[in-house]
Amino acid sequence: MAEHPNNYPKLHNAAWPGVVGKGDDGEPPIDLETMLDLTAAAEVDGVKYDGVDLFLFAPHVDIDSSDDDLKGLADSVRSRNLDIGTVVAPVWPATGGGSAMGDDQERAKFLEQVRKGCRIARTLRELGVRPNGAVRIDSAVDPGTWAEDPEGNQKRIAETFAKACDVAAEFGEKLAAEGEICWGGMHSWRRMVQLLETVDRPDRLGFQADMAHTLLYLMGYNAPEDAILPEGFAWDSADALDAAYEKLTAALQPWTIDLHIAQNDATVKGSGSHDKTGKHCLPDDPDGKLDITRYAGYWLRDAAGDPTERIRHICWDGCMFSNETMMKPETWNSILAAMIAVRDAHGWAE
Repeated sequence: MAEHPNNYPKLHNAAWPGVVGKGDDGEPPIDLETMLDLTAAAEVDGVKYDGVDLFLFAPHVDIDSSDDDLKGLADSVRSRNLDIGTVVAPVWPATGGGSAMGDDQERAKFLEQVRKGCRIARTLRELGVRPNGAVRIDSAVDPGTWAEDPEGNQKRIAETFAKACDVAAEFGEKLAAEGEICWGGMHSWRRMVQLLETVDRPDRLGFQADMAHTLLYLMGYNAPEDAILPEGFAWDSADALDAAYEKLTAALQPWTIDLHIAQNDATVKGSGSHDKTGKHCLPDDPDGKLDITRYAGYWLRDAAGDPTERIRHICWDGCMFSNETMMKPETWNSILAAMIAVRDAHGWAE
């Protein structure tokens, strides 16, 4: 049996692939208990997942959950020897929120969902089941609408995010903004950096890097003016990919507080009710473009090459896999093996 001396960052599985991308003629959701069971059952070389990250939306975790509901959730997760890490606030109009650049009513709805998410996050922390993690947000608006007034809309999103930081501070929480090509104002690496710098609240707002989504940042999907890789890039050009990744992470890694380990085949995909975004692939997908272990290090190490130890857990994000794929135990073992390799290469022991 291989030795794995590092115990940080902790290894989490995302529960939301059981919900995200379902509906609108997609597949039915996979319930939270089943996702927890699949996570808890996975094991590689005697190593198991340490926890899960959660979507705060029914049918998994209702954003209006009572304290008793949350105690039951904590007990359910703990009974499987798992912790909870980052939680996703349902800030989108379809889930009760509103556009971060919208009118006063929309922005109020956005902030109310952030408030509810922070309240759940704090409660789970107080229950002792959530030792680390953030509250994940995005702008809840598409790039096309944002592009009608780029600078004005970017300013409005920043104003809303600043107010969200004030909300997070009330609950002792941090917000992680996930850059994705489907979110206006966050759809390119340059705009993402601009947004973070405009808000300028590193104590409360950081970046959530997803390795599938940030690969598309390099390619300039939805923002060709910000592409780092040239059109028609030859993926076997390792030196050029390294240089592009260095430029990307030099800008975003200092802001990164949450990391999704993921694979991508350099295409976009929509599933069910989920907008087109980075296509998540299984770690051993033959069309995957990333050496996961190698490029995870760009997010987990500083410019001197030392582990930052800032990110206390990493999470696998496998949105839009089919239910058939997700119900196979070997799926979660292969993902766990990829995450163990990342921790072995870039983690630390405490």
